[in-house]
Amino acid sequence: MSEINLFVEKYRPKTIEECILPESIKNTFREIVKSGECQNLLLSGKPGTGKTSLAKALCNDLDCDWIMINCSEDGNIDTLRTKIRTFASTVSLSDKRKVVILDEFDYSNASSIQPALRGAIEEFAKNCRFILTCNYKNRIIEPIHSRCTTIEFSIPSKEKPKMAKEFMSRCEMILDEEGITYDMKVLAELILKYFPDFRKILNELQRYSVSGTIDVGILATPSQKINDVIKAMKEKDFVTVRKWVAGNMDNSQTDLFRAIYDGLYEHLSPTSIPNAILILAEYQYKAAFVADHEINLTACIVQLMMECSFK
Repeated sequence: MSEINLFVEKYRPKTIEECILPESIKNTFREIVKSGECQNLLLSGKPGTGKTSLAKALCNDLDCDWIMINCSEDGNIDTLRTKIRTFASTVSLSDKRKVVILDEFDYSNASSIQPALRGAIEEFAKNCRFILTCNYKNRIIEPIHSRCTTIEFSIPSKEKPKMAKEFMSRCEMILDEEGITYDMKVLAELILKYFPDFRKILNELQRYSVSGTIDVGILATPSQKINDVIKAMKEKDFVTVRKWVAGNMDNSQTDLFRAIYDGLYEHLSPTSIPNAILILAEYQYKAAFVADHEINLTACIVQLMMECSFK
């Protein structure tokens, strides 16, 4: 087996105790492990907050046989008819409870696999449990909600400092293990910038660790060059707009939309601000589904350019 090089996989928590979570959520899963019986679960919350890691850790702690299916890539009815049904219908050779983890289930087909799954949950109740993870639970049909225990991955304000500190220690351990030098202040600022998206933080650390050091370069944002694209929008200069988008695609979509939102405010006429907000919100929503993020962001900027008045 090849060595795991991605930080998010190499250092993924293996047990519930290793997961960085609000105490109320961690206690809930401690009780599940203590009981030895897994329920059908729907884990809902923002990206990178540990839903998938927790699902895997729970299966490890309960010593289950489990499979994981990424529904954003494989969330169709054929998956239910083949992979899921084949796994769930057979008895474990080691007499272990079986669990199917359906990751990013909100991207599964709501008119085929979701209605079919409600029957499968009941059909295989004696032999198999289902753990679903999602970012947007409103995209999952109500019959699935009623068959699962929903756990929201929300972080109380009073627990955020404690969790950020825990993750700071985890990042220090990872960087020390990988032999990467780092600036403590920069690491702290990075965590504050992206918290509680742990996956994003680790990906940014790995991205900049190629040089062997983590310095202030990791904190650069597209907002530092936002005036370039605003100037191009005023001048209806599509070529410059396209070049700006292409040059910033290594930044997260959330950061790019936020940078445009923050930068446009002082350059738009007051009557155009409401329309600009609606345009940005629409394309930010579409960013969760589109195949080509560069085209989506370019379309957003072009619409802003054509429909808004600049000072």
